[in-house]
Amino acid sequence: MQLTETHIVPILEKPIRFQEYAVGLFNTIPTKSGIKKAIKKELILIDGVLATTSKYISGREKIELFQSENSSTFERLKLDLEVVFEDDYLAIIYKPAGILVSGNKFVTIANGLAQNLTKSNQSDAVKPQPIHRLDYPTSGLLLIGKTSSSINRLSKLFENKEIKKTYFAITIGVMNTKGIINSPVDEKNAHTEYSVLNSVISERFEFLNLVQLKPKTGRKHQLRKHLFSIENPILGDKEYFLENKILNGKGLFLHAGILEFVHPFTKENISISKELPKKFTKIF
Repeated sequence: MQLTETHIVPILEKPIRFQEYAVGLFNTIPTKSGIKKAIKKELILIDGVLATTSKYISGREKIELFQSENSSTFERLKLDLEVVFEDDYLAIIYKPAGILVSGNKFVTIANGLAQNLTKSNQSDAVKPQPIHRLDYPTSGLLLIGKTSSSINRLSKLFENKEIKKTYFAITIGVMNTKGIINSPVDEKNAHTEYSVLNSVISERFEFLNLVQLKPKTGRKHQLRKHLFSIENPILGDKEYFLENKILNGKGLFLHAGILEFVHPFTKENISISKELPKKFTKIF
């Protein structure tokens, strides 16, 4: 057998069953069922002894994962993500434009989290999971849960609108300095507040505006649909656009720049911001 991964367990608050702790620990075994299979095939050693499903760990154990000669090889996702904030309960990462948060594709943010984040020492640690979504072409801050209780509490904060998200976009055309858009999205109430931070004259688009957006609801494509509804679509949007006003090759100019909330465990006021992408600053 060939040694493929080694892990040293940090000191834990209380002992935890190994098969629970190991979920998300190895790059090649992301699921609990996969851990059970590896234990059954005698591919995991804990301090030199074969792991069992009844084994508890408390800290400082050396865990080794082996690959047998006839076991199938797994393709490993190599995805370097910028971690903006992280503790034992949650993390905030930067999602680049042009990548899915989750789904059936191999290259997704969800599939790349375990290799970029430190495994939680909490007894209910799980494979890190995104709490909300950002569209494929949108860049910006994404909130991640690292324990089952954190995922539940953060999800409730979103449901209760206790997490404030601020976006920045570049829009096309003449705009009012600020305003509120209340038009329904997919026959559901939707509310977006906007303010224009800067405007420049454009030969091709007449005017381009740097706009701050504060959605009070979270409908799919809400910001893109709302800005299109007032005839100020987002630059680079190929789904919601005005005739002859499409910009190709630069992507969507929409960025999730600020996340604000009260940490559900430490009660700390979290306010994280991420600077505008270079394609924004080239215009403004």
